[in-house]
Amino acid sequence: MNDEREGKGNEPHRRRPRYKGTHPRRYEEKYKELDPERYADTVEKVIRKGSTPAGMHIPIMVKEILDFLQIQPGQQGLDATLGYGGHTRKLLECLQGEGHIYALDVDPIESAKTKERLRQAGYDENILTVKQMNFAEIDKVAEEAGLFDFVLADLGVSSMQIDNPERGFSYKTDGPLDLRLNPQKGIPASERLKELSKEEIQGMLVENADEPYAAQIAAAISREQKRGNAMETTASLRQIVRQVLSGLPAGEREEAERKTCQRVFQAVRIDVNSEFEVLDAFLSKLPAVLKPGGRAAVLTFHSGEDRMVKRSFKQLAGAGVYQETARDVIRPTAGECSRNGRARPAKLRWAIRG
Repeated sequence: MNDEREGKGNEPHRRRPRYKGTHPRRYEEKYKELDPERYADTVEKVIRKGSTPAGMHIPIMVKEILDFLQIQPGQQGLDATLGYGGHTRKLLECLQGEGHIYALDVDPIESAKTKERLRQAGYDENILTVKQMNFAEIDKVAEEAGLFDFVLADLGVSSMQIDNPERGFSYKTDGPLDLRLNPQKGIPASERLKELSKEEIQGMLVENADEPYAAQIAAAISREQKRGNAMETTASLRQIVRQVLSGLPAGEREEAERKTCQRVFQAVRIDVNSEFEVLDAFLSKLPAVLKPGGRAAVLTFHSGEDRMVKRSFKQLAGAGVYQETARDVIRPTAGECSRNGRARPAKLRWAIRG
């Protein structure tokens, strides 16, 4: 009997998830994509079609980041946002076995998986240290490790988090309305919305996502919650958006619903995880953890984040803290956007310590 029937080694056989039709659609049914080591051919086919396999994350703007960082063997670097480890692995490859990378991630679920994946790839504690902590605490890492030759921060939410319905990040799949990067701390989005008044929800949608229907959506959420219909699931929040936009012409409604859902979920996620406050702390501490001449690259996916990075780099360059910063934002190539649709909103900015 082969491994498909017996399982590997002494592991009990587990029947693959059943699904309707010729191809799995739900996250938990995509057993081949969720086991990339065993089904590499399937994963490669998914990537070639311009999609991201379930449970994976394709690193964005790798060439542009490495071209700027100019990593040399023996250097010490910090990946402030480990995620799936795609960028981290490329940084490690540049070290050629000499030097050290510290990598941070607030997500206890994904950081543990990534640490094990990188260990199996040959990157042990002698060259890689993974810490479960928020990147706002880079000063604490520097106290332990010393200053860094380079720092990378990718502010995008990882595809593994977006695609897993149990994490509640996506309006496309039904699941609990959670949206926490660290589900072991804080409160889920469903509870957070109960704490906010109609005016506060409206302000959150405007500030975090420039949502044009903020007033109507906030009023609808507040009205439903007063009726005892709390936003407990992703589907319930998605339905609010559909109700608000129900009066639009049929030809415009589907696209408007998609974009509005994206903005609403983004705004709530930013609030739940205090993402702007965390980024502000990171940017203020960043110069102090860099060696003279040290390089920092920040990849953003939201206009508010990009404005914060641009403003911080400009102000600190004017004060002589940074000797040079990116004059213009760097965007992914058309080819990369074609291969990976999630790269389209990415913006890269960099700074060099004085």
